[in-house]
Amino acid sequence: MGAITRGIANNILGNGAVDGTDALTGTIPATNIGNPSLANLTTFPPSVDAGIPQVAGDPPAPSDGDVWYNTNTYKLRVRGLSATAGSWATGTSINTARHLTGASNNGTQTAVTLFGGQTPTVTGATESWNGTSWTEVNDMNTARSYHGSSGTSTAALAIGGYISPNNVQNVETWNGTNWTEVADVPTNRVQSSGDNGTQTSTISYGGYNYGIPGPDNDTETWNGSAWTEVADLNTARYYLAGVGADSTDALAVGGTIPGTPEYSPATESWNGSAWTEVGDLNTARNNLNGSGHISTSAVVAGGSITGVSNNVFTEFWNGTSWTEVGDLNIGARAGTSAGTSTAGIYIGGSRGDPSSITADVEEWNGGAANLNVDLA
Repeated sequence: MGAITRGIANNILGNGAVDGTDALTGTIPATNIGNPSLANLTTFPPSVDAGIPQVAGDPPAPSDGDVWYNTNTYKLRVRGLSATAGSWATGTSINTARHLTGASNNGTQTAVTLFGGQTPTVTGATESWNGTSWTEVNDMNTARSYHGSSGTSTAALAIGGYISPNNVQNVETWNGTNWTEVADVPTNRVQSSGDNGTQTSTISYGGYNYGIPGPDNDTETWNGSAWTEVADLNTARYYLAGVGADSTDALAVGGTIPGTPEYSPATESWNGSAWTEVGDLNTARNNLNGSGHISTSAVVAGGSITGVSNNVFTEFWNGTSWTEVGDLNIGARAGTSAGTSTAGIYIGGSRGDPSSITADVEEWNGGAANLNVDLA
């Protein structure tokens, strides 16, 4: 469309912005785009500027990645990627203090079923949360701790676990009223993770078999009636956190691995057929818990780190990397979590004193901190 004429070039400031306060007049007609004689132009017809709107300041509700021209500053601006910000608030305590427990982690902040754990003895106690109060409901058929879990508040799944001195392979489903035993998980292990999948589509991975030294990298998917062995984790571990949507979408986070240090920052993403190593946690840890109904948006909290049994650190995952966000009010480990990356809940576990077992609950309320960035 030709060289920039002196009329425009003289109005480009040293910082790259266009000085629109003088001498720029005229409109580019749509028929003149290829004409080399363009000069003194400040406005453009829709055929030219439809993709970049002109705004006196910022748009009222831009989305991530939106670009616009700020007519106040004569600069292009872009909406930066969201970074979750938020905080934990004290919630309503559960009826039975416990740790090493499970929950319907595909539930919401106001609809969760909590089951099993240690009080310190192994229990099958089940409690239902409606956003206002916890109600004791029917116990599990097989009391256990260290078990995987999945599903919603009215359609949950309890996977494997531990009854001293043995692992159990029992799997039970919850229908909102009763527990029913279904097909056992093939691999006899504890301290494995289930993702935030559904009662009929989930995945179980990692863990530890008390009869076999070292962590486990086995992975099995559940279709509502049977378990299928699939591709192993790249890093075998136990005491890890899991989040995700179903048997084709999951995230394995942190955990315990052999050696020193024993705490792992490893994060792996599951696409339904293979695990891929992605961005590590900022703080390596085990016994952490995660919230999130999709593997590209998650929050993990608590756990044990070097020198601290119950830590407060919380990190947000945006699908690419982890960012440290608001800490728990009280350091915690070995509880359980439910909800989403912006509205989660952390239940029970060990708090404060490393050996304590608590009924404490904290609720995560995340927000979005956006950045509008000048492109000049």
